[in-house]
Amino acid sequence: MLDTVRFVISLIMTLGGLFALLSGIVGVFRFKYALTRIHAAALFDTVGILLMVGGVIVGQGFTIASLKMLLVIAILWMSSPVSSHLIGRLEVTINDALDKNMTVADQTMVDHEKEGD
Repeated sequence: MLDTVRFVISLIMTLGGLFALLSGIVGVFRFKYALTRIHAAALFDTVGILLMVGGVIVGQGFTIASLKMLLVIAILWMSSPVSSHLIGRLEVTINDALDKNMTVADQTMVDHEKEGD
């Protein structure tokens, strides 16, 4: 009985993670502008990774391998937002037609980024 409950929870989490990752893929291909693509990818890969690896942890049971998988989740959660932020800053820095693709609320901040201060 307990194995069946653990299997069902694992299945739900894994399928939820798969849905989140597929939604992120659709968002990356659907959006036209680089910053909105980064936003879609960063949000859905974080949730997808948590659910997928969490489903594996629940399905396998809590062992030393589970702690290693939690460490992988923590590393990915720290590195994904940082890499997305750096790609976004690069886009702001090198895109001269930024105001054509989006509404720029603070042009002085964009100029500050382009100067490299």
